[in-house]
Amino acid sequence: MPTYHVEMMEGRTVEQKKKLVAEITRVSVEILGGVPDSVDIIITDIKRENWATGGKLWSEPRD
Repeated sequence: MPTYHVEMMEGRTVEQKKKLVAEITRVSVEILGGVPDSVDIIITDIKRENWATGGKLWSEPRD
């Protein structure tokens, strides 16, 4: 079964992460088959100062 790597800006609660991994697991089993225990999900929280879009850090004010 798959291993998912989820990168997102920090700030989500543990409850939000629990819901996210439950749904990713559910959909993976539904579509790919297998059992939930075979789905791995790695969440990496990234500080806004370490993420940039359009040449601008997300820690900087946005227009």
